[in-house]
Amino acid sequence: MIFAMTIKNKQSPFHHNEANNQKVNYQKNFWEKGNFGVFEGKNKIKLHYAHFNKPTNQPNTSTILISQGRCESYLKYKETLYELHERGYQIFILDHRGQGLSDRLLKDTYKGYVDEFDDYAEDLYQFTSTIIKPLLEDKKLYLLAHSMGCAIALRMFQLYPNIINKAALLSPMIAINTGFIPDFLANILVRSGKKVNQLFSKVPWYFLGQKLYKAKPFDHNLLTQCTIRYKEIYDLYNKENKIQLGGVTFHWLFEALKAERNIFTDLAKIKTHLCVLQASSDKIVSNKKQTLFCQKLHQISPELIAKNPIIIKNAHHELLFEKDNIRTETIDKIIQFFESSTTDLGS
Repeated sequence: MIFAMTIKNKQSPFHHNEANNQKVNYQKNFWEKGNFGVFEGKNKIKLHYAHFNKPTNQPNTSTILISQGRCESYLKYKETLYELHERGYQIFILDHRGQGLSDRLLKDTYKGYVDEFDDYAEDLYQFTSTIIKPLLEDKKLYLLAHSMGCAIALRMFQLYPNIINKAALLSPMIAINTGFIPDFLANILVRSGKKVNQLFSKVPWYFLGQKLYKAKPFDHNLLTQCTIRYKEIYDLYNKENKIQLGGVTFHWLFEALKAERNIFTDLAKIKTHLCVLQASSDKIVSNKKQTLFCQKLHQISPELIAKNPIIIKNAHHELLFEKDNIRTETIDKIIQFFESSTTDLGS
C-alpha cells in the first residue's frame, strides 16, 4: 500500500522440500540455456529481456510473455520461468523501463518514475511485435502479468487490440490500494503534490513517505507469506544492487492514476480473453477495483472475461512467490486458462 506450475501428479523440482543445492543446480542449468538481449523501446530507452526457447521434447508450441510488476526484474523469476518452460512453453520476459536491468530515467536511479504510463505499453507492444512475433510462426501467444505489469498489458490491449491471444492477470494494479484515504482525496493529494513539485523543482520528488531502496524484514512485508522465497528475493536484491528500486514519485503516482482512468474509459477496446486472479489478502492493490473491472468488461464483452475474479484464498500480493500450496494453485489456474477453450474462463 502506497498511501496509508506444477503438472498434476508431478512434483515440481522447485518445491522447497528438496535439497537447496539441487534447486540451485536446476536453476543454473536452465539459466545457462537462456538468450539475454537488449532492444530500444520508446525514445530509444534500452530495455533488457530474457528468452527461453521451447524444450525440444515437449509438444506444446505456445509462447508466454511475462509482464512483471513494479520494482521487479527477470532475475527474480527464475523459478517461474523454469516451471513454465518445463510445461513446454517458449518464454519471453521484459524488464520495464526505469527498473530491473533496463535504463533508469532519472539521475537518482532509485526513484520510481515514468514520463507517461503508456510508455510502458508502447515498449511492451514494440517488444511483442518486433522481437517475439517474428519467431512465432503464427502460433499462439499468451501473456502472464503481475500487478503493475497487468495495467501495462491492459493499456497495450487497448492501444493495440488482438496483439495477444489470452492474458492471465495476477493481482492486477487496476488501482493502487489507498487504504483509508478515499479515491477523490488521494487524487487531490497526488495532483497537488505534483504541482508543488513542478513549482519548486525540475527534479521529481518522492511521494510522501517514499524513499531510497531499503529491504524490509520478512515480518513487515506485505508481499508473501513464504519465508524461503522472500529470503531468496532479499538476497538477490542485495547481491544484484543494480536492480534495486526505491519508492515512487508524485509524477509516477499521477501517471498510475491516469492509467486507471484510461483502463476504465477504454474498456470496449479490449479484445483479448482475460482471466483475473485475485489475492484475497492483498494490501498493495485494490481488490474492489479488480472486481469492478471484471464486472464492467463482462457487461460489455461477456465472452472475454468472467464476471468476477478467481479468488486465491489466504494469498498475499505476489502469488508466484507465495507458499507452495498457493503458488501451485495459481500456476495450475493459469495453465488451465491458457489451454482451455476461449469460453472456459475457470470462474
